[in-house]
Amino acid sequence: MALTVHTPLSVICETKHTSQDVDVVVTCLAAAPHAVRASAARLSDAERHRARRFAFGRDARRFIVARARLRELLAARLGVGAESIEFEYGAHGKPVLSRRFAGSDLHFNVSHCDDVAAYAFSCGHTIGIDLEAVRVISDADDIAARYFSRRENTTYRTLNPRDRPLGFFNCWTRKEAFVKALGDGLSIPLDRFDVTLAPGEPAKVLRVENTPGDSSGWRLDSFCPAAGYVAAIASQDRG
Repeated sequence: MALTVHTPLSVICETKHTSQDVDVVVTCLAAAPHAVRASAARLSDAERHRARRFAFGRDARRFIVARARLRELLAARLGVGAESIEFEYGAHGKPVLSRRFAGSDLHFNVSHCDDVAAYAFSCGHTIGIDLEAVRVISDADDIAARYFSRRENTTYRTLNPRDRPLGFFNCWTRKEAFVKALGDGLSIPLDRFDVTLAPGEPAKVLRVENTPGDSSGWRLDSFCPAAGYVAAIASQDRG
């Protein structure tokens, strides 16, 4: 995919990738108290109960604003009120629209890190999105050795040390987006598929178990939703 996402987080930023019919929205979750209260009013009782379970008010506020914005974005695409959106959840917690909206064939996925949230929408094929702040992690090398595939870990270790944080999160977001698109947990262990990760290298699935990436039926895209962040989208390839 070739996504262009603008980054002025004070406003909603939207882009559409026409060949795959994927809409991407990036927004800021920082909100004044009155805006958080207004967002909470759009949620279901179950969602408000979930918000109250967060240990920190900051996390509750982010959840409330992110979920309210998701409702607004879905409602705009379905032509209904935000309060009428209903969700169901897969065995591994991935939210989907309830059977009431099955006829729309609308798929979505959400990721947020700190006060940045990214939403992906598609008609007709499943998608996954992941977003992370690029930063130095003291045990990144150990995590890569444990969770990356052999091919990915070899590439990661060849990177210049200054490029490793971005390489690490390129790999992590791409793998996480792919797993989220599958929606059934780690049905494919993380070391059973390969993705590109080197800074400047296009995002791509290289292998899924014994199938070459070009024949796997999956596409990857990576983009910068805001300064210091990286995001990835995995979607079924219509061929």
